Amino acid sequence: MLTYIVRRSLYGLLILIGVNLFTFVLFFTVNTPDDMARLNIGGKRVTQEQIDKWKVERGYDKPLYWNDARSGAARMTDTVFWERSVSLMALDFGRSDSRSATDIGHEIARRMVVSLQLAVPVFVLQVIASVAFALLLVFFKHSRIDFWGVVTCVLMLSISALFYIIVGQFLFSRVFRLVPISGFESGWDAVRFLALPVLLSLLSRLGGEGRLYRAMFLEEVGRDYVRTARAKGLAEPRVLLRHVLPNALIPIITSAGSYLPYVFLGSLVFESFFGIPGLGAYVIDAITGQDFAIVRSMVFVGSVLYIASYIVVDIAYTWVDPRVRLG
Repeated sequence: MLTYIVRRSLYGLLILIGVNLFTFVLFFTVNTPDDMARLNIGGKRVTQEQIDKWKVERGYDKPLYWNDARSGAARMTDTVFWERSVSLMALDFGRSDSRSATDIGHEIARRMVVSLQLAVPVFVLQVIASVAFALLLVFFKHSRIDFWGVVTCVLMLSISALFYIIVGQFLFSRVFRLVPISGFESGWDAVRFLALPVLLSLLSRLGGEGRLYRAMFLEEVGRDYVRTARAKGLAEPRVLLRHVLPNALIPIITSAGSYLPYVFLGSLVFESFFGIPGLGAYVIDAITGQDFAIVRSMVFVGSVLYIASYIVVDIAYTWVDPRVRLG
């Protein structure tokens, strides 16, 4: 397994290099350092001297990819791309391009704690609720409960997450005044601010996940080993929990694994609407302000998390099914 992890990590390193290259090229195809300087200085009558000063302070005064003024290897290494890429691969995220020039690494660590407080309960409750809901529908399959359960899933799938947020804020914050409408406080007070985002995030994904898991379980209940279990006289709940559920874990782990990076990166929409100062809000603010240093750092962090999540998912396969071998 160690050999497999090392090999996948090396593949992941190549992916990270490619992602960093494409992010850099795409961003500077649309923007130039001069555009970034004008946006960050924030004035309509910005002089070229002010732009040049900003570029020197932020390290954008060198050529992007190739430095004709230097010789030898310095033609490639004395560029913005090389200097930014080497530091990024060493997990040195540097400082933001905005006026505040905050330490990006410190900001990511601080905001990740906030995002985890939202994303971890959502992830755990999402898996438990979706599996339980799907098993309930399978238990009552071909009945009215199953029919209306599927109809409910389709309806929930058809509704945008924004609708859940607007209705949830109106009912629970405006009408019943149970929770604050937005904002965040640390400590135990965080529960009051995160309860509604967790609930609404759960509801917005329950329809899709429940329908997907129901289809997986229905495929399993038609197999021979399930008929054999029933022929032995096992009760239906025992058949579902002891036989069907363990054999459907691999597709469930695959589905849940794709959501793992969001556990760390947070939910962009929910953090923005509820004013939660996590990584999702950090990314949106950076995109709005064209802060390339933050955008590139967050794309890099997201890629690392995706690679790590797929390695964890592959290892989980061997845990739930000993027949799986990591090659």
